[in-house]
Amino acid sequence: MTKSTSISLYAAIQRRRNRGLGGLYLVVAAFLFLYALLFPGILSIGGFSKFTQNWFPLALVTMAQALLMLNGGITLAIGPLVSLGAVIASLTMGGTLGVPGGVISVATSGLVIGAITGLIVAYLRLPAIIVTLAGSFIIGGIALILLPRPGGFVPVWLSNTLAGNTPVAFALLVLILVLWKLFLGTPLGLGVYAAGDNPLGAFRSGVPIERVKIASFAISGLLAALAGLFVAAQTGSGDPIIGTPFTLNSIAAAVLGGVGFLGGRGTMRGAICGSLLLSVMINVMFFLGFPPVAQYVAQGLIIVGAVAVPELVAQWKVKR
Repeated sequence: MTKSTSISLYAAIQRRRNRGLGGLYLVVAAFLFLYALLFPGILSIGGFSKFTQNWFPLALVTMAQALLMLNGGITLAIGPLVSLGAVIASLTMGGTLGVPGGVISVATSGLVIGAITGLIVAYLRLPAIIVTLAGSFIIGGIALILLPRPGGFVPVWLSNTLAGNTPVAFALLVLILVLWKLFLGTPLGLGVYAAGDNPLGAFRSGVPIERVKIASFAISGLLAALAGLFVAAQTGSGDPIIGTPFTLNSIAAAVLGGVGFLGGRGTMRGAICGSLLLSVMINVMFFLGFPPVAQYVAQGLIIVGAVAVPELVAQWKVKR
């Protein structure tokens, strides 16, 4: 696949995928405005820092999920990967490896597990949802074997740096988005979008479908594991089941951001906005006094609406 062909494919796909993002941005802005009215403290540096710290892990796992959904896949192993990342971080940072060794161990584990999953999906032609469902049990079991109960050690200075009163989490998110943008400029990055939009057409254009799938799973695993490291820094320890809610929340946030389940629809910008919307929505419902059960019901209804409304609008346009 030539670079000019890749760029033209990417440009055509992007034009289609950017449709509808304006409405999403308006909804996110409205919820942020309401949240600022309910909690003016968010406008301070400390309040903004705490908010972005709570949002950051969800943003990472949403990116991890959206990357695979854009490829026409899905992963049910994100929650266990977050837990494993937190466990590995808490077990390695207190030993001879220190913080640098702990970060490398977490990143390597996410990359390797993701790559192995991608190899199985790409070359054995097994459905991603089945492979990652099985993987979720295996990864969750490994986390429990390594750390049967919450514990381990995370240096206080690292917790203060990542989860203190400075917007480090926001700076890290910006850095990751810049790296993502640079990755999209590579042939492999261009292939991620092309393969998800039209696998057959992408294959005929020379896109290495298998390599793209393996790379997508590897990057997804890396992001999920790093989210676990950040969660460990927030809590000051490791927990083998702390990532459980992230699996469904990552899917929900990606769907809210307009990412389709079958690939070929959505953008990473939309996914990030979806994670922001879900995070703000939960906080707004909390400040409005919604009980936890009502919050879950409201989240479910909003997610169903986010999926159903675009489909109804599309059908209405076809009938016209």
